[in-house]
Amino acid sequence: MRKKITLAAAALALAAGLTACSAAADAGTSSSPSSSSSSSASSSSSSSSDSRTGTFAGLNGKKVSGTVSISGGTLTLSGFSSDEGPDLHVYLTSGTDEAAVGAGKEIKAVAFDKADQTFSLSGIDSSSYTDVVIHCDKAKAVFGAATLS
Repeated sequence: MRKKITLAAAALALAAGLTACSAAADAGTSSSPSSSSSSSASSSSSSSSDSRTGTFAGLNGKKVSGTVSISGGTLTLSGFSSDEGPDLHVYLTSGTDEAAVGAGKEIKAVAFDKADQTFSLSGIDSSSYTDVVIHCDKAKAVFGAATLS
């Protein structure tokens, strides 16, 4: 009996975590959890000569739109919107899956409903990354990404 109660509680906690970042009825899909705080691809100096842009697209059943630009050591979101999530963060990555997020660089928390947002890339070599990812850290779910060019 105790095992059944423990298993039921664990299943309920898992379900709550997976749907925590979903504003839609569909919880979407997520990959297996991975660490979200790796800095192996960063360096001690910012690449202020890096100047690239990208357009967001939703992933895993989520909606993310807007553009991102990197210039002069600053990452700027313009016309940005995303499905609601309580723990959304912006990452520099080289790919758009959970493994890429785990190996990428977390920049900062991002507001899902604020169209224009600016983040400092001080101390980060942004030229070594190919994508900007919007990720729900609580549910370990990628909401959307923009490939930089």
